[in-house]
Amino acid sequence: MDAAQVQWMDWKWQAKHSIVDAGKVKGGVKTAFQMKITPYYRALMEEENPNCPIRLQSVPQSEEDIRFEYKKYGIDIHDSLSEEKMSPVPNIVHRYPDRVLFTVTSNCFMYCRFCTRKRLTGALCAPKLQLEEAFYYMEQHTEIRDVLISGGDPFTLEDAELEEIIKRIRAIPHVEIIRIGTRAPVVLPMRITDKLVQILKRYQPLWINTHFNHPKEITELSAEACGKIVDAGIPLGNQSVLLRNVNNDVETMKELCTKLVKNRVRPYYLYQCDIGIGNEHFRTKIQEGIDIIEGLRYDITGFAVPQYVIDAPGGGGKTLLSPQYVIARDDEKIILRNKYGQMFVYPEVKLGSAGGV
Repeated sequence: MDAAQVQWMDWKWQAKHSIVDAGKVKGGVKTAFQMKITPYYRALMEEENPNCPIRLQSVPQSEEDIRFEYKKYGIDIHDSLSEEKMSPVPNIVHRYPDRVLFTVTSNCFMYCRFCTRKRLTGALCAPKLQLEEAFYYMEQHTEIRDVLISGGDPFTLEDAELEEIIKRIRAIPHVEIIRIGTRAPVVLPMRITDKLVQILKRYQPLWINTHFNHPKEITELSAEACGKIVDAGIPLGNQSVLLRNVNNDVETMKELCTKLVKNRVRPYYLYQCDIGIGNEHFRTKIQEGIDIIEGLRYDITGFAVPQYVIDAPGGGGKTLLSPQYVIARDDEKIILRNKYGQMFVYPEVKLGSAGGV
């Protein structure tokens, strides 16, 4: 490997040389929101294709400055998920009874154009004193058994910084599971170093969710990064966002999901794109997502089909959306249809309540 290749494979070099000026990317326009693209991810882009799925996710377009308000539905487009209202202390979002979101940084390797947290973009690691308040909150709330470390991207932190955070959480007796949300395997796979993986292995049970949206993002390097994580005994899931002109068709999602499974990454969620500033041109009709899920059923293995969800505005949490397979029901039976429109009758149990006579 020559010097240029060594440099290219250095994640810190990649982060330092990220493209932050839209004028340096063909077709990019200056908008209200910051741009950042790693050289690696930029290299996946088709320069002459304005509809390249890599370009659409990473390069600012004029549509971002179009504002759509949903005030009549009580939705604040700056924080449509009401994370700030559900934040009892800085950096903690406590929406669900037994788990919290812990945002340790607002920095990312790439600023996705459809991000729901644009209001936070660009800040660095939270001050240590502020993090102490978050640690104290988690220590005092014994109902918390699951902590999701997110941001921004936690893997933008130095190894020592990240390990300090994980170690502190693991020391809390009632926290059983630690999860990390990161897009590093997709936009900067060089970040998944052997040293990082060895650190993560020390703090099991630990889960990682990443964020592939299109099969073009699954490269030899990203597959290698995912393999390192899984080989370390860390379960790896994927959370995609349904994006207009990027992945809102059955064939693209089928290719993505099957390639993920081939690389031992479990397709977990397919999110409806959140309502937010500059997101409207990415949003699709809900029925499109339902039709995609139905299109995947039977055609690929069951565990390769993600759950299609809306993160309900106003802090309602993740709500499952799926094709309607129960056509009718009464006390004696339910009538089902399969993907192909065939009808089937399934009799209810005749012995009374389940487990009794």
